[in-house]
Amino acid sequence: MTPRLLRRTGFEIELMAPPGLSRRTLAVDLAARCGGRVHPVWHHDSEPSLVPGLGRFLHLTQGFEVRRADGSLLCTLVDDVTLLADLDPRAPAAPGWFRILTDDRRLLHLLAAHSDPGGTLGAALDGAAQLWGTKVQRHDDDVYVLEDPGGATIALAARQGAGRERPCEIVTPPLTRDHGAALEELLGPARELGFTVPREAAVHLHLDGAPFREADALANVVRLFAFWREPLRTLLQTNPACRRLAPLPEPLVEAVRGVPSYEDLQKAAAEGELTKFYDVNLTQLLTDTPRRDTVEIRILPGAVETADVLHRAALVELLLDRCLQPEPFPEAPADPQVALEALLQVAAGVLADRSETVSP
Repeated sequence: MTPRLLRRTGFEIELMAPPGLSRRTLAVDLAARCGGRVHPVWHHDSEPSLVPGLGRFLHLTQGFEVRRADGSLLCTLVDDVTLLADLDPRAPAAPGWFRILTDDRRLLHLLAAHSDPGGTLGAALDGAAQLWGTKVQRHDDDVYVLEDPGGATIALAARQGAGRERPCEIVTPPLTRDHGAALEELLGPARELGFTVPREAAVHLHLDGAPFREADALANVVRLFAFWREPLRTLLQTNPACRRLAPLPEPLVEAVRGVPSYEDLQKAAAEGELTKFYDVNLTQLLTDTPRRDTVEIRILPGAVETADVLHRAALVELLLDRCLQPEPFPEAPADPQVALEALLQVAAGVLADRSETVSP
């Protein structure tokens, strides 16, 4: 199948730097090749907490924007906490790498605004401390603690764990043309430097969410990823070691067995406590105030070759085009092989319709 991505498309590609290198290494290399510059940035994420009663810590980790000579964004390189298997927990922490942790999302944004991702661990909380009129306390093992005047902990700053400089998620801006050339500009240098596909890796594909905000189209996306989950994962060769994937919540799946309205889908998503960490991230389609108005496909396997990324992305786009048709996406046949062949036939049918549309 010839890849032909027609929409605004963004990619998130998870790689691993070889020992001794880091995502900063790749950022500097990419900037040098395009005559651009590297800008340190904070990456917002979360991780499990070891503190009793606190389910997750929110944290800021060091990432890097690479901008071309004209100031346009080439890519952003950030950490991904799910990438663990290829790291050596006995390795010493790399100097200069640190993170900031808190338990409140509002505080996280405030801390990001008052701390320099290109700065030092010792000064990481100083700007925020001025806001509260307190001083940062240093504890053992280079852990810095910021408390409010009443003694309540606001944030911690600490060294990154062993090898955490090596995970590298390449985040592209929305691409509208020459997708292959744009990806190869990033993946070619990564391969040359020895970056590899981590054991838990995935490629996340972001497509413009606007066409899928209609109830019929959104319901069809749910049907595709719920009714065809196993054949779809087989077809795309989803990585079984990939984390933060799950089948869509049952209330949402039950809703699309009928003919739901957009409000019905919103209600079902809320009942099922929908988050971004499913096979497909629909959260931005179910809110009136999206931060990033996309539908995010999360089940593509990791890859460092441009052709592998593009071929699977093109296949997904064909299936999503079928979701834009008003007829409900049918349920999958019970036989796995028959279902797999039927899914390929759906994609082939959409591709044939495209060809007829552009024929003279």
